[in-house]
Amino acid sequence: MTAESGVEGPDPSGDDRANYDYAGGEVQRPGLVSDLRTLVDGDVRFDEFTRELYATDASIYDVTPVGVVFPTDTEDVSAVVEYCAERGIPVLPRGGGTSLAGQTVNRAVVLDLSRYMDDFVEFDADERRARAQPGITLGHLNAELADAGLKFAPDPAWGDKSVLGGAIGNNSTGAHSLQYGKTDAYVESCEVVLADGTVTTFEPVPVEDLDDLADPNGDLEGRIYAAVRDVLDDETIADAYPDLKRNVSGYNLDYVIDRAREDGVADLPGLLAGSEGTLAVVTEAEVSLEPVPETKGLALLRYDDLLDAMEDVEPILEHDPAALEVLDDVLLDLARDTAEFGALVDEMVPAGTGAVLLVEFYADSDAEGRERVADLLADRAPVSETLADPTGDGVETDAPVRADSAAEAHDDAEREQFWKLRKSGLPILLGRTSDAKHVAFVEDTAVPPENLPEFVADFQAVLDDHDTYASFYAHAGPGVLHVRPLVNTKTGEGVAKMESIADEVTDFVVEYGGSVSGEHGDGRARTQWNKKLYGDEIWETFQDLKTAFDPDWLLNPGQVVFRADDPTDLTENLRFDPEYEFDAGFEPTLEWDNENGFQGMAELCHGCGGCRGHQDTTGGVMCPTYRAAEEESLSTRGRANALRQTMSGDLPDVEGDSEEFLAEVMDLCIGCKGCKKDCPSEVDMAKLKAEVTHEHHKREGASLRDRLFANVDRLSAIGSALAPLSNLATKVPGSRIVTEKALGIARERTLPTFERGTFVKWFRKRGPGVPVAGADRRVVLLPDTYTNYSRPEAGKAAVRVLEAAGIHVEVPGELTDSGRAAFSKGFLDQARETARKNVTELAPRVDDDWDVVVIEPSDAVMYQSDYLDLLGDSEDAAAAETVASSAYGVLEYLDAHGLDDAVDFEIPDEDLTYHGHCHQKATAKDHHAVGVLRRAGYRVDPLDSGCCGMAGSFGYEAEHYSMSRAIGEVLFDQVEESGGEQVVAPGASCRTQLGDRPGADDEPPHPIEKVADALAD
Repeated sequence: MTAESGVEGPDPSGDDRANYDYAGGEVQRPGLVSDLRTLVDGDVRFDEFTRELYATDASIYDVTPVGVVFPTDTEDVSAVVEYCAERGIPVLPRGGGTSLAGQTVNRAVVLDLSRYMDDFVEFDADERRARAQPGITLGHLNAELADAGLKFAPDPAWGDKSVLGGAIGNNSTGAHSLQYGKTDAYVESCEVVLADGTVTTFEPVPVEDLDDLADPNGDLEGRIYAAVRDVLDDETIADAYPDLKRNVSGYNLDYVIDRAREDGVADLPGLLAGSEGTLAVVTEAEVSLEPVPETKGLALLRYDDLLDAMEDVEPILEHDPAALEVLDDVLLDLARDTAEFGALVDEMVPAGTGAVLLVEFYADSDAEGRERVADLLADRAPVSETLADPTGDGVETDAPVRADSAAEAHDDAEREQFWKLRKSGLPILLGRTSDAKHVAFVEDTAVPPENLPEFVADFQAVLDDHDTYASFYAHAGPGVLHVRPLVNTKTGEGVAKMESIADEVTDFVVEYGGSVSGEHGDGRARTQWNKKLYGDEIWETFQDLKTAFDPDWLLNPGQVVFRADDPTDLTENLRFDPEYEFDAGFEPTLEWDNENGFQGMAELCHGCGGCRGHQDTTGGVMCPTYRAAEEESLSTRGRANALRQTMSGDLPDVEGDSEEFLAEVMDLCIGCKGCKKDCPSEVDMAKLKAEVTHEHHKREGASLRDRLFANVDRLSAIGSALAPLSNLATKVPGSRIVTEKALGIARERTLPTFERGTFVKWFRKRGPGVPVAGADRRVVLLPDTYTNYSRPEAGKAAVRVLEAAGIHVEVPGELTDSGRAAFSKGFLDQARETARKNVTELAPRVDDDWDVVVIEPSDAVMYQSDYLDLLGDSEDAAAAETVASSAYGVLEYLDAHGLDDAVDFEIPDEDLTYHGHCHQKATAKDHHAVGVLRRAGYRVDPLDSGCCGMAGSFGYEAEHYSMSRAIGEVLFDQVEESGGEQVVAPGASCRTQLGDRPGADDEPPHPIEKVADALAD
């Protein structure tokens, strides 16, 4: 392992002993790494750490690759493929690593095409065509097309993180496949690297030209065209394929045959669709585009039973919807118990509902959208008081009762709520921290919609026979159901159960004319069933085709089809198997309120890659370091995988709390908490980092700088007492250089100044402005370190606004330290003592009907949630719960209780750009400030921004300064694009970072200061 520094990520060094053949054993090729480095301009990384990062994807599998190459262009790809072909080394092209079937992990040299080969190449709006490299995310691609009102139509749920090359490799589609079909219909041409390193372009060619191109004894291209000609001449193939809109099992032969019959062309790009990187490596693609629909209409139909909903799918399809999705009672009931989705489910779905169908229509106008929904409801919904006259023409319908109740949505906000309900499924299923998990191995079956009721009933019977259960959800319209049985693969019994379920379900798939994969591909999970699905003859055709394209079977071997002597087994190479062991090496300090505690959280990441989003296409907080550097190791997935692999022995030479591990994996985690909210599984990397850093401090000690930052409240008190001399010290020539060399504090960073007249002193002298007698509410206003010693104006503004609302305010002088700094630096014992002191002081006040209000957002979250982690298993737990129940950020407090309604404001003529604190966003409390500012009369543009990159002490540390600024640049660009007259931010760190941005005169105000400015005299 090698230490990371700055925004460049890990030093791309590896050693030549890490050279592995396909079977995983050592081979005598000591020049492999050095040879590849001379051949390519991109990075070559064969170190153990990088290899383990690429051992997993979003599936249940774990296969350590030979190494990883990050090519910069087609020439790099060609060089690697040719070199490996000459030496019999497998190669695996990989994009976002979001595969659910395991097709992006293999014992091979991995080509990560997402790092450098992600360009949008060109666009022809008139022809509705675009060219792009394979590593571009679908979200980025569509963002480039948005102004022209066009899009790449296939819309997989994870399109903001999955890439174009992966969409081709998987033949991806999504919720709107009823409207658009699969990727194969949109791939017009592909620049590819063949198995021998040859670079060529595949595009549809007239069938009559195949004889001129085909040469079974010629070069590789000639043999490929000969194999395609043989496919088109085979009369048995078409009848062997199921009649489905959604089938991505096996090679895409039926599509190629249909294109030849209908259009007279041999569609080689279409053949690559769904080939999972086993036939060629796509290095650039031209795709056709579709117009973005003008508007949409949505209906939500509710049923007592899932099978009733399945019976209704086929009749609904007669209305030609663009999407038809299902969500069953298992997910609805789980969602009802979550903080994020509970209120939504209660509002939209009555208790006892067995399933819901979400039906969406595309329309050219709002009137058309409403009409199409009304037609559906007239035909499908029950006769009821609310739906007796669905069309509004005064005629009641006597349509047969199908749904038990229904609702509809037409404006953007309403439709978003409906889709949020549908998308609640995966986060809930992935949130299990127990050994038994909802495992993806039969989650992708597809059958003709008319067979769904019988198929689902039989599927449920299989689950019952195996004493488990699953949720049924997703794309009911085309017959694709996502079903993840609850299985514990850490036991031999669980592995056997998984295989038995898959075998029996496959039998039913074949019986009902379906496919084992309707969306997610074959990979390691389903390749073995293709022979049962298609029969021996088609299986042999797959083998022949693979051999023609890849004579030595070196391109992602074992996916789609395999050799008889090297079979792919869905039970092999499991991430969690009966031999798996986990040993943290220490007893956790924090309270881990989940199944399996610390281990459960360390194992929670399932690998979906949600942390690999880009701010310009995905928004949200997670993951700021990845967004700045686009390094897998800097994503939450990378850190979570490394932590688990270290503690399970996959990285045997490294301990999870060692200096090496912390430097390599945890050092650049800035504790933004974004993953706690944005990650579908809610992996809490900030908390994991605090735990392992604390253990390191216990064993190895801590640096002087870390101790100073952990005690920043005491240092600030001294700085305030010595002001203004303490402020002049930083202006002495050469002082910043000395500080950097002595303490590692970046010389470029503006250090905070101190006020001799602290906020506490000001309030003590002034006293409360609203008497306690007769006040509607009483508040303990906590003066955080920065507000008290460096920016008293924010505290004074908070007092003014609270008192304007008729609230009695008191400011205790002894509670300026929340413990946030110590917690963030991993000094958990110190943070716990601070927490214990504070809750002991505040809990009696709360019991006496006082509220606790905090100006600094990160301190507010400390009281609201982190104290529960610090004190959850102690005698102070009850006091911590009491304080948490009545702790608020100042703007949250005003908004949550409607207190600013009683305040008189002058209407300021000013536009504000609001950047919320990442800890507020992680706890879903960021919106409160915007509401208060708008009611105060401001025009507010709230940024969908991530962390500012300052992150407390992180941005002051010399080795982190470049990363801090790189993260900050993302925010600076958003502020610039917003165009507001004034940017406001509640976080002290955010204001420091924004104050240091180019062109800034000073740090921006806290939003409470702007609220105070708007108070009427």
